[in-house]
Amino acid sequence: MPSKIPHILRSASVQNVSKLLTANVFAQVIGLLVYPVLTRLYAPEDFGLFNLFTSIGGTLVLIATFEWHKAIVLPKEDEQARAAVHLSMVPVIALTVLVGLTIPFARPILGLCKSAELAPYYWLLPVYVLLQSVWNILNYWYIRRKAFGSISGYQVSQSLFSAGYKAGFGWLGYLSGGLIYASVLSPLCGLLLSIGSTAKKHLRYLLHWNAAACREVAGTYRNFPKYSLPHSLINYIAGQLPVLLLTPFFGTRLVGFWGMAVLLSFAPISMITNALYQVLYQKTTMQVNARSHIALFYRQFTIWSIAVIVPFFAGLWFILPWLTQWFLGDEWRVSGEYIRWLLPWLLCMFLCASTGYLFDIFGKQKQGLTFEIIIAIGRLAGLGIGIWRHDFMLAIACYAIVSAVINGIQYIWLMSLVKKYEDSL
Repeated sequence: MPSKIPHILRSASVQNVSKLLTANVFAQVIGLLVYPVLTRLYAPEDFGLFNLFTSIGGTLVLIATFEWHKAIVLPKEDEQARAAVHLSMVPVIALTVLVGLTIPFARPILGLCKSAELAPYYWLLPVYVLLQSVWNILNYWYIRRKAFGSISGYQVSQSLFSAGYKAGFGWLGYLSGGLIYASVLSPLCGLLLSIGSTAKKHLRYLLHWNAAACREVAGTYRNFPKYSLPHSLINYIAGQLPVLLLTPFFGTRLVGFWGMAVLLSFAPISMITNALYQVLYQKTTMQVNARSHIALFYRQFTIWSIAVIVPFFAGLWFILPWLTQWFLGDEWRVSGEYIRWLLPWLLCMFLCASTGYLFDIFGKQKQGLTFEIIIAIGRLAGLGIGIWRHDFMLAIACYAIVSAVINGIQYIWLMSLVKKYEDSL
């Protein structure tokens, strides 16, 4: 076994994961280190308003590509992959224009959601949707071409711009909308740098448009808008329910504390899962296309993940309130108390988020949608209990417990897909 370690470390998959993980770590460290500054510039209400904007914008971003961007990695031929890129751009452009047309009606639209304070920044929504959607498409094109350095470059540059803009707007006194302006300007700058540096090597292949190929891809991967889109949409909305549902009942201040808890807890997990997802999606697709074995890897992945994360989270439980108080300031101690309830869910989410592409690889998008519907109903019920009892902490606790249980069941089911595949070889 020791003799195999150097070979494993030199493997392309490990190097690609390391490349992405290094960039993610650097980007997340930049993002996290600036928050002690930001929490002393901005009020919790400012973070609550920012969370509301990104929740609404994120929902629109999910709709924008009809999930066809996730099909870019799957075709054996580059012609079909290129058609998937073009196909993904069509609904992006249409939705951007549609949201832009609603700008004159921003105040009455937001009034229905009791979020009128967001109206001055509504005009930024179509810009946010366009930028984030274009990056989603390019990201999967880079994954297909194994251009993981380009992905890393965007992650680092976007994080640097985000930290700079957020701090800069705060120092200049743009406290109410500074975080929102930064959420638009930072991906814009990151995207321009990425396109400028990769246009000749990776993007020039996308200039040729083939309408017939687009129609063929739309038919071949029809399950993505049919099942994967509702799956992702429900997953995202269910994840944003505390912001969307609790804001009218408890105000932006408590939601701001919750948003910080989510940021501090999910950011470190996401930097690992994103790297694993992007590399393993491409690698597992190739192995399945070649009818190679994959069960041993997923068995080891499960064992090692649990063995590392559980002891680490057990230690965090005792120091989280103190840690957030020390890091962000006295009034943010409650964010650490919220994170405590999130720990079991974070473990299950780590496993599911790292391997969620298995739904697409094995054509089980319909079953993935079923899981999301179940978890959304469970989360809604959990939040409803807290609202009924007028207890914000109870709402968060129920929400997190339901999420952990159902995500755990989902991961067991995903591993059963791997077993069925192995049995078919």
